[in-house]
Amino acid sequence: MAREKRQRPAPAETGAPPDDVVSLRSVRKTYGSGAGEVTALRDLTVRFGRGSFTAVMGPSGAGKSTFLHCAAGLDRPTSGTVLLGGTDLAGLDETALTVLRRERVGFVFQAYNLLTSLTVADNISLPARMAGLVPDPAWLEEIVRRVGLADRLNRRPAQLSGGQQQRVAIARALAPRPEVVFADEPTGALDTRTGRQVLELLRQLVDETGQTVIMVTHDPVAASYAHRVVFLADGALADEMTEPAPDRVAERMTTLGEW
Repeated sequence: MAREKRQRPAPAETGAPPDDVVSLRSVRKTYGSGAGEVTALRDLTVRFGRGSFTAVMGPSGAGKSTFLHCAAGLDRPTSGTVLLGGTDLAGLDETALTVLRRERVGFVFQAYNLLTSLTVADNISLPARMAGLVPDPAWLEEIVRRVGLADRLNRRPAQLSGGQQQRVAIARALAPRPEVVFADEPTGALDTRTGRQVLELLRQLVDETGQTVIMVTHDPVAASYAHRVVFLADGALADEMTEPAPDRVAERMTTLGEW
């Protein structure tokens, strides 16, 4: 385990089930006021278990991005409760939220968001160092091996393919040993073959290391790599599906407007 230099936020007494990594309870998020008020999330209640891979889907405007921002502590809901493990995010100030995101949450984005001036090795270890942690060499070696980058640690992002850059982003997200990894359209900028390899890697990390991954996607094929699909419509939970297959997911997506 990495040696911590900063104390993590103390969990609040919430009564959350021990296997829930992320839990939203009656979460509502509105923007604006009066006649211009827009409701992005409507009393959303949903749970994500430890060691699970969940895809979050829905049509444009369904609230997927708002869900991700609230669940990951990037934005605060208007009402309701967001729990990360046993920690109620509403009880944390902005400084504590920043610490929590650095130490307990990993992010993988479509655009990779790598620092071009740093090597692969430095990009991977940067979040842990920013969190005040001393990266565990054995753990870094393990994740570098798993993502297939052991022979590219001294290269810079511009010397890598898109798929390799996304693998760096995944390794970077895993470096601090987060409780949950949020992936926002992680294969959106990749070709079909490379995207499939990245999705296989995410599923492998969940199945073999017990990592929890929550992935926002619009792609039924990408969603089929998850254990479960959560469907949002008009900011609310519309449906859930276990053991998803691409055709079943695509069919359900076509009917969400009728919900």
